[in-house]
Amino acid sequence: MASSFARSVTLIANSLTYIVKWMLNKLPDDLAAIGAVIVMGKENGVGMTGGSERAGRFNRKAVMVGEAQQRVLAAAEGLQLGSELVPLQASGGRRLAQTIVASSDWPPFARSGLDGYAVRAADIAAASPEQPATLRVVDSVAAGGLALAAVKKGTAVRIMTGAAVPEGADAVVMLEQTAEAMLDDGSPAVLIKHAGLAGQHIAPRGEEFRRGSVLAVPGTVVRPGHVALLGTFGYAEVAVQKRPRVAVFATGSELLPVAASLAPGQIRDSNSYMVAAMVEQSGAEPILCGSLPDELGAVEAALASVRERADLIITTGGVSVGDFDVMSELLHSLKKGSLAEPLQTRSSANSASSAPAPINERQNKILFDRVAMRPGSPTSAAVVGGKLLFALSGNPGACFVGFELFVRPALLSMQGAKEALPRTVRARLLTAIDKPSPHVRYVRARLINDSEGRLLADPLAFSKSSMMASIADAEGLAVIPSGSKGAEAGELIEVVLIP
Repeated sequence: MASSFARSVTLIANSLTYIVKWMLNKLPDDLAAIGAVIVMGKENGVGMTGGSERAGRFNRKAVMVGEAQQRVLAAAEGLQLGSELVPLQASGGRRLAQTIVASSDWPPFARSGLDGYAVRAADIAAASPEQPATLRVVDSVAAGGLALAAVKKGTAVRIMTGAAVPEGADAVVMLEQTAEAMLDDGSPAVLIKHAGLAGQHIAPRGEEFRRGSVLAVPGTVVRPGHVALLGTFGYAEVAVQKRPRVAVFATGSELLPVAASLAPGQIRDSNSYMVAAMVEQSGAEPILCGSLPDELGAVEAALASVRERADLIITTGGVSVGDFDVMSELLHSLKKGSLAEPLQTRSSANSASSAPAPINERQNKILFDRVAMRPGSPTSAAVVGGKLLFALSGNPGACFVGFELFVRPALLSMQGAKEALPRTVRARLLTAIDKPSPHVRYVRARLINDSEGRLLADPLAFSKSSMMASIADAEGLAVIPSGSKGAEAGELIEVVLIP
């Protein structure tokens, strides 16, 4: 009897959900979005009973993505690590910590752009194949040398590419427009078969750079072209921003080392290695710290152990509202001001008191513990002991998105980047995304240029937060606005580019 009653209740509830969904499609967008929150909350186990109570367990309030990013950047701005000198050959990929200026004019002298003859333009003004100008050759100069003779009326100097243009010459004639000759007295000469203008095939002094002109500013990523400029102007050592050292932890008693054999109910810790690769891609140095059990004391002790050697800390997992979500518990303790002693700021290393030191509000602060986005809404950030701490989701897809939106900008800002937020483009959605969402969604996508040159965003399969199959192929995150209907095929959307 009880079983029959339960089945009837379930049937009625499912029918009501279907009816509400149908009604949402008929409502204006603003009302439908409100309704979508209720329906989606029920489907995700966060309904009017139980789920909402559990969400309230940690007293979280969602902030918008843009607001969360600004809080991260504001915190990171005060955590830059200073600069260090590195050899030129080690500067590639680093961010400059100084303004680089030209130490001389470039080119430092007027130089030939090709192999030929340095001449006076006035001497070849009427030259033609039928009536070539005949000039006496008085010298020859290669790159790195200087002509011993000046070019005077009726004379020429044989010149090689890159060589300094001799005094008196104001044009260079390419070798292919000349022919060798000999004067009556047996001295060498050249026949110029084409007329020329003053300045032709000559790079004048200072054509590219004037002494003191700016080549690159602080925060610039040193690329191969910059290395060429730095070498040209004598920068044997380069002042670059120090790399942030990033401690990476994974939480979860179900996690195994990557090299371990799978066991029932357990999985390998792949998130740590994905995050470490993203840290390196961001110009920082990862410190792989392994996995932690779902025990608050163990997590507190582990985080405290890396305080002195890490500039930023990342954890994955344990940020939802489950019974074993240890990072949520830790951050809630921080919010209440009851964080355990190992993570607090000690008043003195030699203090005789065994009591915990008081929390320094400037060194311990929750930035956010919930973000209005899917996937990864439990993504959290805090400043603990003066160090940025990011608690990312344990779901691979949500972890990936949280890193791109929040961690990478923090790491770039700590290295002096002026534009630290992800780059975005506008693209047309190739296929519809019908699923409604109470929050903005970030959907992994490929980017395609169609035959008309339009940029298209192609949503990838297996893009749920717990799935990793599409992470490797993702070139961008399609931003799908919140509401009751998702986005239509052909709709113009924003796409966050993935480096």
